[in-house]
Amino acid sequence: MTLELIIFIASILFGALIYWRESQGNRLYRFFNKLMYSKDLQMKPTDKTGFVYQQKFIMRLVFIGFLFLIGILVTRFLIPIDLATISIFASMVVGTLVGTYLANFIFKSSEVIEEKTESLEDIVHDTIEKGKDLIEDLKKEDKEAIEAPKEMPKTEEKSARERLKDKGYLK
Repeated sequence: MTLELIIFIASILFGALIYWRESQGNRLYRFFNKLMYSKDLQMKPTDKTGFVYQQKFIMRLVFIGFLFLIGILVTRFLIPIDLATISIFASMVVGTLVGTYLANFIFKSSEVIEEKTESLEDIVHDTIEKGKDLIEDLKKEDKEAIEAPKEMPKTEEKSARERLKDKGYLK
């Protein structure tokens, strides 16, 4: 169980690394694209699609599963010990998929933050100015409250006993 957890965490990092690497350049995917398709069907030079970068879930799953199957076959021939079990394979595939989506989320959020940085600065500056105005208004109200008399002179009123006597409730 511990080995599977370690492999799962490592595969999340591996998935993020693959996604980042393909976002920088997709030469290997272009090579296979040129091998597989005719000139008319090949991807355009501006297309940034890779094996996992800008791919749908099913295609990512297929490419990552195929990558790990090849890795397991090579491992089985090089090391005759039975390390590659189905649970480790599943941990690697799922972890790598999670890592690619996590990297996608990080890239998208950083792009949004970069786009909104200037407007966020303006919003924060406006909020600070409004806060300063509010503090100045509160200080003015405090000064007015201090200058106003604290106690109003009481007018002579009848006591409660006298009012009840006037109404006839008491003698």
